[in-house]
Amino acid sequence: MTSTIKRPATGSLLGLALGDALGFPTEFNDVPAILAKCGPWRRMELPGPVAYITDDTQMALAVARALRTAVGRGPLGAELFEPPLREEFVDWYHSPENNRAPGNTCLSACDLLRDEGRGWQDASQAHSKGCGANMRVTPLGLLPGLSDEQRAGAAQLQAGLTHGHPTALAASDLTAHAVRLLAEGAEPTGLVGLLRSYAYENRETYHEKWLGDLWTRGGAATPEAFIASGWDDCLGVLDRLRAALAAPSPETDPCLATGAGWIAEEALATGLLCFLLFVDEPVLALRRAACTSGDSDSIAALTGAFAGAHLGADAWPAEWVRRIEHRDELTAFGAEWDGV
Repeated sequence: MTSTIKRPATGSLLGLALGDALGFPTEFNDVPAILAKCGPWRRMELPGPVAYITDDTQMALAVARALRTAVGRGPLGAELFEPPLREEFVDWYHSPENNRAPGNTCLSACDLLRDEGRGWQDASQAHSKGCGANMRVTPLGLLPGLSDEQRAGAAQLQAGLTHGHPTALAASDLTAHAVRLLAEGAEPTGLVGLLRSYAYENRETYHEKWLGDLWTRGGAATPEAFIASGWDDCLGVLDRLRAALAAPSPETDPCLATGAGWIAEEALATGLLCFLLFVDEPVLALRRAACTSGDSDSIAALTGAFAGAHLGADAWPAEWVRRIEHRDELTAFGAEWDGV
């Protein structure tokens, strides 16, 4: 199947938004409360008539817009990507629609980014590895024509503008890499192994052209030691993911296996777990992700991004797609990146 027929970018962006909207009403609830509110998790329905997204999709669209601006000016590099990215994040900060329970790290960093004289590294929240770093990175896994170095550097830069912890950088890079692999047709059964290999290969690669001196805020002795600690956290959670998949338990809250998803590496792993438990049942994967005791909208958003990249635009019910907020912009980016 060619990418034009599959339309992985469209499928991934819609999946992210649908998961976000499905998990929005269940965030901050435990599983018994979700079941009492929504009924059996296998039959959870998308809220409506408009399915509202959260800051997860809002910021993913901000990244997508910044990418469009940057690549319109030349080959993607930090000097072209950082200014529009910063502008988009500050616009999000000021938006009246920024009322969907945004994370404190993103709010604090974007408040500091408003000062145009402040370097972004000084606005970054150096000790935060919250999932806000990677809930929005999906566009980097979908934009065609990037080298591995461009994708990794840009993924880490967009994380670093708000979340300066090395694990936030590594988990964001790994999330974008997973989306790209699935969009290009990687078999889900081998995905965890591919991600582990990528983490080992990049464990001591610090992207100085993209990150500058961000590493000095973390207390590490060297840039290599700084970023290695982030990749080690990711490798640890991938081990937990591998163990969960060796003895799959679809009826058990996925957060018990790979974490609640409030931090970046756990959001990645638990989103992957929900996707991999239901590889050929994407709607069921979203429902499982939304019925979790952790950061359900972020977990479900990542689950949808992975499932949509793997299966394409036709993965999602037309009636759900019709109701999703910002559908037109999401599908426009998808069509552009799918070459439609």
